[in-house]
Amino acid sequence: MLKAVNLTHSFDYLLFKDVNIEINPTEKVAIVGTSGSGKSTLLHILSTFLKPQSGEVYLNSKNIYDISQKELIEIRKKDIGIIFQFHYLFNTFTALENLQASAILSGEEVDFALLERLNIKDVINQNIQTLSGGQQQRVSIARVLTKKPKIIFADEPTGNLDKQNAYEVIDVLKEYCDEHLASLITVTHDMDIAGKFERVYELKNNRLVLANGDS
Repeated sequence: MLKAVNLTHSFDYLLFKDVNIEINPTEKVAIVGTSGSGKSTLLHILSTFLKPQSGEVYLNSKNIYDISQKELIEIRKKDIGIIFQFHYLFNTFTALENLQASAILSGEEVDFALLERLNIKDVINQNIQTLSGGQQQRVSIARVLTKKPKIIFADEPTGNLDKQNAYEVIDVLKEYCDEHLASLITVTHDMDIAGKFERVYELKNNRLVLANGDS
């Protein structure tokens, strides 16, 4: 599904060097690390939005930084779902209208069972600006899942949620991956959340290592 080879990137200082990772369908992976270690930057590179200074990223055997812009847009549209730290919802729309916009663009239908699972069905007709941060977060997650992506990149997807709701959201994402043969890569600072994943990587000393210390 996804393979990264020898990724290196820096801004004013080196973030990481020679990062290698491979994700198969239905696998769920968490990436942890201290603030400034490059977690979000790595996620942006893996999700097609930031070309690495060196290294390669393959999605379904295609080097995503060596294909046409048109083909890259199609991959983003059909295969990739991104849950950002900031919701990027349409503030003048209701929650349902936000989901319908995603459904129209992807040719899918809004899944009302998913809305109930995320505990937002009762507020779906309210304007986004009237919802709490946690409710907006769950609408954002529902919007991503509406397009039926094959790989989900999530940057602190539970940041605005209490522990119980955070666990429930992670369970929903994992269930989606199992049902749709999709993969999930999540960046989090919360080790309790990370512990719910099959594999946990840590960005440490400019390297990406498994949490048990293996490379």
